Amino acid sequence: MRASGILLPVFSLPSRYGIGCFSKEAYTFAEQLARAGQRYWQILPLGPTGYGDSPYQSFSAFAGNPYFIDLDTLAAEGLLLPEEYKEVLYGEEEARVDYGRLYEVRFDILKRAFLRADTEEDADYADFCRENAFWLDDYSLYMAVKECFGGKSWEEWDEDIRLRRPEALARYRKLCREEISFHCFLQYQFYRQWDRLKAYVNEKGIRIIGDIPIYVALDSADSWASPELFRFDENRRPVKVAGCPPDAFSADGQLWGNPLYDWDYHERTGYRWWIRRMKHCFRIYDVVRVDHFRGFDEYYTIPYGSRTAAGGCWEKGPGLKLFLALKEHLKEVPIIVEDLGYLTESVIKLVRDTGYPGMKVLEFAFDSREAGDYMPYRYPENCVVYTGTHDNQPLAAWYEEMSEEDRALARDYLALDGKTREETVWAFIRLALACKADTCMIPMQDYLCKDGSARINKPSTIGNNWCWRLGKEEFTEKLQEKIRRLTEVYGRLSNGSVQQG
Repeated sequence: MRASGILLPVFSLPSRYGIGCFSKEAYTFAEQLARAGQRYWQILPLGPTGYGDSPYQSFSAFAGNPYFIDLDTLAAEGLLLPEEYKEVLYGEEEARVDYGRLYEVRFDILKRAFLRADTEEDADYADFCRENAFWLDDYSLYMAVKECFGGKSWEEWDEDIRLRRPEALARYRKLCREEISFHCFLQYQFYRQWDRLKAYVNEKGIRIIGDIPIYVALDSADSWASPELFRFDENRRPVKVAGCPPDAFSADGQLWGNPLYDWDYHERTGYRWWIRRMKHCFRIYDVVRVDHFRGFDEYYTIPYGSRTAAGGCWEKGPGLKLFLALKEHLKEVPIIVEDLGYLTESVIKLVRDTGYPGMKVLEFAFDSREAGDYMPYRYPENCVVYTGTHDNQPLAAWYEEMSEEDRALARDYLALDGKTREETVWAFIRLALACKADTCMIPMQDYLCKDGSARINKPSTIGNNWCWRLGKEEFTEKLQEKIRRLTEVYGRLSNGSVQQG
């Protein structure tokens, strides 16, 4: 069934407190999506972020970002006073997230709410901690110990706690008892508020597409608490790390720095950790987009300590065995695979064998540097088409920055001669909506015809990413009606779903 949706990260929602969160504006956005005839809201990973602010480098594969907790909800529950948070400066620009400022002020406010909460008498809180103990115990301890070491990654902790010696674990659990409880409280509030918001979104006939990174961060509770999952040496240092090789977009490649999985260990355990992780994902999302799917077929490895990704090599991943194990335990769950970039025959076969829909990006169709066939007339039905993703320029900026040769191809393909910038952007949106792909996802910035200042992320850069925010009055009723009309014209108003093989 044909359907469409909008890509907008939670942090990009409007709100009064410096970052998009699970506030009334999130509920309003769900209502706007419904009026616009959409069936999907795609978000980025929800995990807590650290240096660089990337949701793809999170402190946990299971925890939620405390910044997304709505302060007004805490106040309504008697945990905050208005004067404690309403007049605080959360950043200089309403249209940009100031993560440095949030770090300085947000946790102090949340700590006030925690100190007022009577968690010891809260049966729901006790149930939450018990049901999530498999990740929450290690995560809350990790965050508390991290604070003891001034925010440093576990690689730089004292050896006894870095190596998780039992006496050190016991000592820090006692020393950091209140901070551990604080981080448990934050996760309880995060999931309470998220569950409430997701239920409301689903009631509006909209499904959440969540995004999970293939890798976990080196600076994470996962890599500290479960070193057996990764390719570490006897001192628990990475042997190699993840990244991407040099290509037309980056002469040095991309050095991500994530620890690599010990796939032999995962196979011996029946992929138990992956099954648990995906079950958790489907507890919080309706559909899961798996980032960097190619890494399950072959993954790029870079010697630990390298300055660039240029000296790496490819190694074989788990392939279909992992996905057969997932299907055995999770049955037919809706998954989208991010299969962008240069694809070998073995990757193409893996996507085909899983039956999961892949991705097609219109911007790649007209980019002569991009390997692969992304021309719209060749799209299959079982795929998800995007005008661009969070890693791409908004359409307006992309079109202006194209080479003249690529722009000429786009002009001929869509008859763009004489079109204004806005008309050009909408021509690409119509092309995406009209194509054969069962599902069509459009970034909010493209519907608003935004320029490059609204770009979410520029890969391999740090400092100006994950910041853009939607203005409170920008998603107008007029725009909602226009989107709905086009959604209807191109046959996407029905209760569509992501296809499975």
